[in-house]
Order: sequence, then structure tokens, then C-alpha cells
Amino acid sequence: MFSFKRSPLLLLLIVLCLPQTTFAQDIPLTEKLQFDFPPHLLNTYGWGGGSPETIHIDTVVVRSGKGSILIDRDDTNGFTAVSMRIPQDVEGDRIQLRGFLRTEEVTGFAGLWMREDGNAGSVQFDNMQNQGLKGTTEWKEYSITLPNDENGRTLVFGVLIGGSGKVWADDLQLLVDGMPYEEAPKREIVLTILDTDTEFDAGSGINITTLNSQQTQNLAVLGKVWGFLKYHHPEIAAGAFHWDYELFRILPSVLDAASFEDRNQVLENWLHQIGLPESCDPCAQPAEEVHLHPELDWLNDNQLLSGPVSSQLQAVHINRFADDEHFYIDFVPNVRNPIFKNEEPYTQITEDDAGMRILALFRKWNMIEYWFPYRDLMDDDWDDVLVEYLPKIVAATDRDTYRLELLAFVSKIKDTHVNLWRELDVMPPTGECAWPLGLRFIENKLTVVSHRGEASSDDTGLEIGDVIEAIDGIPVTNLIEQWAPYYSASNQPTRLRNISRYITRGPCEESTLSVNKDGRKTEVNITRLQNMELARVPHDRPGETFQMLSTEVAYLKLSSIKNNDLNDYMEQASGTKGLVIDIRNYPSEFVVFSLGTRLVEEGVQFARFTKGELHNPGAFTWTEPLSLYPSSNRYTGIVTVLIDEVSQSQSEYTTMAFRSAPNVTVIGSTTAGADGNVSRIILPGNIGSLISGIGVFYPDKTPTQRIGIVPDIEAKPTIQGIREGRDEVLEVAIRHILGDTANDATIIEMAKPDR
Repeated sequence: MFSFKRSPLLLLLIVLCLPQTTFAQDIPLTEKLQFDFPPHLLNTYGWGGGSPETIHIDTVVVRSGKGSILIDRDDTNGFTAVSMRIPQDVEGDRIQLRGFLRTEEVTGFAGLWMREDGNAGSVQFDNMQNQGLKGTTEWKEYSITLPNDENGRTLVFGVLIGGSGKVWADDLQLLVDGMPYEEAPKREIVLTILDTDTEFDAGSGINITTLNSQQTQNLAVLGKVWGFLKYHHPEIAAGAFHWDYELFRILPSVLDAASFEDRNQVLENWLHQIGLPESCDPCAQPAEEVHLHPELDWLNDNQLLSGPVSSQLQAVHINRFADDEHFYIDFVPNVRNPIFKNEEPYTQITEDDAGMRILALFRKWNMIEYWFPYRDLMDDDWDDVLVEYLPKIVAATDRDTYRLELLAFVSKIKDTHVNLWRELDVMPPTGECAWPLGLRFIENKLTVVSHRGEASSDDTGLEIGDVIEAIDGIPVTNLIEQWAPYYSASNQPTRLRNISRYITRGPCEESTLSVNKDGRKTEVNITRLQNMELARVPHDRPGETFQMLSTEVAYLKLSSIKNNDLNDYMEQASGTKGLVIDIRNYPSEFVVFSLGTRLVEEGVQFARFTKGELHNPGAFTWTEPLSLYPSSNRYTGIVTVLIDEVSQSQSEYTTMAFRSAPNVTVIGSTTAGADGNVSRIILPGNIGSLISGIGVFYPDKTPTQRIGIVPDIEAKPTIQGIREGRDEVLEVAIRHILGDTANDATIIEMAKPDR
């Protein structure tokens, strides 16, 4: 349904990428939080972060004492966080970080932040982004609170700023249930197999760069068996084995197996060592109301498995895990998208460690095999993808190539949510600079739709509506074909959306563009600039969240909507002939029910879901449909909902809800086709990824994934319309509300963006 209520990219960066400060043991925590020490002792007192040049101790602007911490940024792209790490070893229900903040000209947001890390990464997180602290403010106390998660092992906290500006922090307090952190009683940490099995802490010891065909086949079979056992075998599910390290133990023998018989003898011996599960009582029951069944026919495939190995694996399946708590998998309460637990990030893997790269492929492949609700919608045979990428991932002996191959691998899943969000610097084209342009594929042509930063047409030589046909002599169509395998997307409009965002990136030097200027072809030289943010740009109307386009037509965009303002907006819209709800964006707040109930006249179903089954990995079962029920202050006019390729996830789910109302018409073009709450995945090298974790369907079980939301009335911008500064999709919506007798010139003027 939605990716994040906060900025996805920034949140992921903060969760996954922060530099790690060390524990400073000898200085009282209360003293570390006051910043009254000399600037050169910042690291000594346990503070660190990045970018280091933006972090200072300020002895002039202070709230109390001798100093405060200052983050000073002049770059609108990215963020800086100052952080401290301490053991999360205290009893108590809730951990609170309090402190005073002051800001100056903050363009993004500033705040306190706190994260609880377990064995497999973050388990709790907050960064105050939803409090919207920006601009210039005086000293004020703020706080954030997290549950003291039993899976937390390390507490990381501090101050951050996104974008440019300054933030000062002073007089911080770290509290547990209201008492100072260092005074809270200590808790006993229960060690798991991940803590006690340390054999491969320094690496897998598998140092190969090529595979022959026999080794590739051996590894493909091992990957399937390893993943099957991980999610089915009761002892493995109970956490009795460090399953990553068991892979490293068996890998050398599997790689050395010279034949089908040798491989299966290795697997048979391995299964004996692990042990077959005891006869189950009670046993796991087959899933009911199944939409997607597990794909387990391979357990009987005598081209892959010998008779004894096949029998052993079938015995595991019959007597599979049937308890309540699995060591490696859980589900978000109520929503039921998967939580991948106890997956170690292996932050420091060496470039010669092929075992870690194989583990990354096996881990992700099996997560898709058993926990991806849209497994049946992928274009490629998933077994063939495993065979294809094993030699590639083994040969990826430097980090950039490893990340690039993983990008290509996850793009095979065909889910816009699936990406390596921290690794997009290796996605082509690469470079640290970008043209100061906003581009979009209009009529399948790469079209200039805006200038960025301080640039204008006088600076770039490009006008709005110009079409870029080639870059440095290479046709754009060729570049798309070359780069497309690295762009994870559910459908082609979304892939082109993403390519148009990154195609501006490259070396900090001049490029030559072949440009079509309304039929006149020419060449334009343009220089890429530093600090050009590649931000996602909504396609909605500029200006206020709510606008009266005329006395008859109201306009409401969701990119900046606040639930607290809805009553006022709908009161202003009451009495109008029609309301335009613009979801060519990502909603700033969840309004499916708060706004949707004002559109329906009776209870109506709008969506149903499929969810994974803990005791039947690979099966996805139907839930009951979800409904909207009318509120007393219903809007009775004509409603149009605008969508296009930037409408993704929560945007798509919101559209599904609104279109269930009888007076709603959806206008625009096909959306991103990635719906369903996301689940986070960590791969070796501390590489983060996501998947859509539940299946989202219409009540009649019609799918949305990859298809997207298909509009009732198709409307797309044209190149000529872009040149004229028109919003042609909004024009169609206004025409639908006012009727065919409305004056064309009036409609165009009403819809024209007021920039």
C-alpha cells in the first residue's frame, strides 16, 4: 500500500549508511550529552558522523554551558548526521531522547534521531521528519521515543539535518522510562547462535572467480536446497544453526563435486549431519483460500536430486516447522508483510570473498521464492535467473561490479519497490554531476520539462518542450536499451520515469546534445553541475494544497495534504460542481479513510490482499475485502482523480479506494504498478533492498501489480502542450466536470500551472 510515510530515500540512507562511532567507555553519558568539551575531543567523547566537515562544537551559540553541537551544511542534496553508539543493555519499556534544538534556514528538515540495531540491522527508528522542523527557529525542546525492543543490541542516536542550513543541539538527555539511561537496571542479553558461532566472522574463505558448468549447476541446486531447509526445517527455524555459516561449511564440497552423483552424495551427507525432523505432532496444515501455491515440484525432480536426497527433503516438508516463532521470518502485525529477521549485514566483506556474494544471491533468491506475493508475475523463469547470475556474481570481484550485478539481478523481479536504494551510484549513467534540467518521457521522447536550481534557458540553450534525441552522439533509444537491465521497475512507463531522472547524471564536464526544437534539429552543449539533486518531482499543480480553480471546480493535491486540514478543505469545496484530487505524486499523509469516507454514499469494498503463510512458505492466501463506509459530511459533486507514472504504492492504493465511490472518475495514465507494504532486506556488504510484501488486488481479485491503476479516461501530456505550458491531464478532468459545453480557452487557462 505504501512505501514510507517519510521520504523513502532519506530514511533508508539514515537507517543503513550512517558512519559508526565507537563506544567511549570512561566518560559519563550525561557529560557527553552536554557538549561542554573542547572541539578536538568530539570523537573522544564518542561522537562521530558525516560529512565530518559539517560538524562542529560551537562555543558562541549555546543554550547553556560552554558549547553546543552544530551541523552547518550548504549542500541541498543529502544530509549530515552526528551520532553516538552505546550498548542497548537496559531494562525498561521505552527509550526517549530529549534535547533543545535551534535552526537557521534549514531547507529540508532537522531533528533528533534514534535507531535500535539488532543482529540483522535496524529494529526501531525515528528521525523527527514527521515533525517538519525547518526554516529558522529559536531554542525549543523536542523529543522522540522508541520501544525498548528486545532484539536491540546497540542504540545509535544523535542530531541530523537534511538539505542545507544550520541546526544546533544542546542539553540532550537519554532516558529509559523517565530515568537517566545510565541509571536504568541492566538487562540480560540472551545470546543466539549468531553470537556463539563465530567460525566465519572473518569471511567465508571461498575465493573463486569463475565457475564451470558443473559448478554452476551444483550451486543452483544447493541454493534451492539451502533456502528450502531455511524456511521449512524445524531445527533451523528454531535458530539451532547459523544457517549462513552452514552454507560456507558445505560450499567447498559442493564446488568440488564433479558429477550429479558426487553432488547428491555431498547433499545426502549434509542432510544426515543436520538431521531429519522428528515426526510432527501437531503437523503444519495446508493453507486454505490459496491464491499462489508453493513451487515444490523440484523435490521430485530426478534431474536435480537423487532418490535419497529427494526422500529426505520430502520428509522435511511433511514434518516442517509448525510453531509460532521462526528464527528467520516474522510478519508485521495486522498487515502481514514479512519481516526478515536475523539476517546479518556482513558490513566488511572483502573483494575476494565469493562465498559472501553467493550468500547474497541465495538469500535474495529464496526470499523471492517463498515470500514475494507476485512471484507468478515475473517474466523470467526464476530457476533460470539463479543459474544465469551465479557465474556473474562469482566473477564480480570488486564492490562496484558486485553491486551492479545485484542491481541487474533484482531488476528481474519486475517490482518497482525492489531496488538497492543505497547503491544507485553504480546504476548507469554514473557520475557526480548532473545537468540542471528536469526531463520526462513525453510521447516516448526525452523532453525538457523544467530547469533546475538557478539555471534558465539562457544558461542551458534548451527550452521547455525541447526533445533530446542523442547524448554525445549516442541515440537516447540506444542508451535506454543499454541501461534498462539495471533499472528495477514493474512496467515500462515506470522504467522510463526512472531513467529520465538519472539520465542527467554523469561526469562533471560538457556534453553535446542532439536536440529537436519543434522540428528544428540542432546541437546544444551543456555542462553538468555539482550539487544537483536528483529528486523525484511530482506532476501535480504548483501552489497550495487546496485551490479553487473557479467557483465550480475545486482542486486538492495529496503531495502536501494534512489530515488536520481536511475539514477546512472539504468545507470550501462543498457546493462546487466538481473536485479534482491530484495523486500524480506521493501522499504526504495517509488519507485513504479520512478522505475516502467523504466520497462514498454506502459501504463499498475497494481492495483485498494476499499474505504469506508462516507454516507454508511460498503459499499466499486471500484476506477478506477491505471496505470504505460513508461519513456524515459526504462530498456530493463530481470527483476526478489524476494519476500517472509517478503514482506509486500508497498513491495507487489511495486511488483504488477513491474510485470505489460511484461519482469518481480516474483520469490520466497507467501508474507504477508496485502496490503492497514493503519489507526490508539486508544483503552481505550491508546492501539494503525492499520487496512488495503483500499482494494488493481489487475486491474481485483483479490484479494491480505491474498493470498499475488503469484510468477510466486516458489522458497524457503532449510535447506541444508542454511547450505551451499546459496541464492537459488536468484540462481533461475539468472538462469532465464542466461538460462539453465549457469554453476550451477557459479550461486551458484554469488548468495552466501558476508557476
